[in-house]
Amino acid sequence: MGNGPTRYDRHVTFSGQTAFIKSVEEYEQVYNRSVEEVESFWGESAREYLSWDRAWDFVLRHDLEEARIQWFGGGLLNASYNCLDRHLDTRGDTTAYYWEGDSPSEHRAIAYSELHRSVCELAALLKARGVGRGDRVIIYMPMIVELVVAMLACARIGAVHCVVCTEFGVESLADRIDLIRSVAVVTSDGGLRGGAVFPVKPTVDEALTRCTGVHTVVVFNRCGLNPDMRNERDIWWHEAVPGTSPTGWVAPEPMNAEDPLFIAFAGTNTGKPKALVHTHGGYLLWAAMTSRLIFNLSENDVFWFTGNLGKVVGQSLGVYGPLINGVSSVLFEGVSNYPDYDRYWRIVEKLCVGKFCTEPHEIRVLASRGKEHAAGHDLSSLRILGSCGEALSPETWWWYFEHVGGGRCPVMNMWSQSESGGPMLSPFPGVGPVKPGSVSFPFLGVKPVVLDLNTGEETKFPGQEGAFFIGKPWPGMARTIFEDHQSYIETYFAPFQALFITGDGAKIDEDGCYWITGRIDDVLKVAGHRIGAWEIETVLVEHDGVVEAAVVGFPHPIKGQGLYAFVTVGPGVEKSDALNRELRDFLRSRIGVMAVPDALQWAEDLPKTRSGKILRRLLQKIALGEVDDLGDTATVANPAAIEALIRNRIGVPDGGG
Repeated sequence: MGNGPTRYDRHVTFSGQTAFIKSVEEYEQVYNRSVEEVESFWGESAREYLSWDRAWDFVLRHDLEEARIQWFGGGLLNASYNCLDRHLDTRGDTTAYYWEGDSPSEHRAIAYSELHRSVCELAALLKARGVGRGDRVIIYMPMIVELVVAMLACARIGAVHCVVCTEFGVESLADRIDLIRSVAVVTSDGGLRGGAVFPVKPTVDEALTRCTGVHTVVVFNRCGLNPDMRNERDIWWHEAVPGTSPTGWVAPEPMNAEDPLFIAFAGTNTGKPKALVHTHGGYLLWAAMTSRLIFNLSENDVFWFTGNLGKVVGQSLGVYGPLINGVSSVLFEGVSNYPDYDRYWRIVEKLCVGKFCTEPHEIRVLASRGKEHAAGHDLSSLRILGSCGEALSPETWWWYFEHVGGGRCPVMNMWSQSESGGPMLSPFPGVGPVKPGSVSFPFLGVKPVVLDLNTGEETKFPGQEGAFFIGKPWPGMARTIFEDHQSYIETYFAPFQALFITGDGAKIDEDGCYWITGRIDDVLKVAGHRIGAWEIETVLVEHDGVVEAAVVGFPHPIKGQGLYAFVTVGPGVEKSDALNRELRDFLRSRIGVMAVPDALQWAEDLPKTRSGKILRRLLQKIALGEVDDLGDTATVANPAAIEALIRNRIGVPDGGG
């Protein structure tokens, strides 16, 4: 950037006249109440945003040493009721979803009353098949309205849903079915993406050959692929749903506020993805408040979050948040570059979308294609833009602000995790100034703590980097790891029992704005998917030709993080292009496309300590070509391995480093 200031150093100020929180002073007042007057503030918020069958006995109890957190203990409510039933008298004819298919010729609008009827029908079918309160149901479907129906049908009868992205392959799906002991799967025959049809049901069938306990598979006929249907277990949605609820209504099951609502999987640096449990009361309140206050949602809005509903933030901003607030949302089956890179903007123009949010890797993809795809469309309906996941870089922020928002729409650059239940740090539309690249302020109730890990003390100076923790429980946080609470403690609290570990680094500038500096462990975030390096390495070494593997991340201009794999093959195994392709296909089928490395380098040996621990820090420097400054190598037991890797380095793809 040079020595002088650039446009990336500029701040942007927006008017707060129509915002729920209209100024810095008002934000500070409300925020202080949220962290200091927990009982009154969150009790008032829960009454304002949600409908309860029974009020709670207490707002919050917690024991952070044991990682036991309870919000709204004793309270009863139902997620499906809060999303649908309570809106029927006043907004039953209002569109809940505008669905846009992969092909521009496919589209539909579904009203709140129609969505409610579909949810009750599927809920009745699931109940008739013996699915009930506390049972786990895997949902493995493309981005169609029936995916939302399945989520809300589970919530209506008290079943716990787990949405798995269809990008995940057989092995990953089987692991998830098996780990949570699912009794049912809701899926489709296939899906459409980028103009191509892909089968879905065969993946479920193969996964179920490795699992036990699933007695019901409900199949929605999306593509007419005529998959194999196993008698008794498999049933067609369109054949079984009609008539299952003659009255068109299934009573919503009153659920305790701390009962599980859904399970979501997140990668960790300690093993396979963890099954995070999110609960009814706190999560629903968090989804409702973050979506309304960050996007200034009103009942007349058309809101669109483009992210996959298999991710927690997708469920928060794509389902529960908008529906609880009674707004109209967009649900899109396809991809941003089909039939061309202007697909998003065609939909925004067509539906007069007012609030638009996507993921950082999508913005980077679009920015890499220039500005013409957005320039040819009327985007004047847009009033607020959002990005959720990891933070946007200043350069990408400015592209989004100028070429999509026309220099007039505030950009809500949010930070969230699967564990958080929704955004945790974000600007607010009426609170500024906004700094491009910063995630601005903690959301209400969030108490950030940035520690210098060398001293264990909180950072003292503006711009001083440290590890990012959360110092107080918040309503949307995951409560545990399914049937493994000890792992929850060890992953997210130990050895800092009073602090929640995010695994990210952060810094605070002179104005109190927060900046996320990246992961401080080896969980990688690739195109919005968090995946543990361990998970990829484990699959690689299961291949007959591989004896050892290590995977590190590198900055990628499109995906945020790319994957660089170092692979050691067995004796007599040829290090060939054919094997390279085979390993990529192996990862794609076992985990999913997000696990395919951008670069794969053959390694005779990997640098290790004398105890056998692979030194990933060195591998990352080698991948990036930063070989002139490897730091301390005194602990390396086999220094010759470093020299060989540097000599044979293939480097990251163009633009990746």
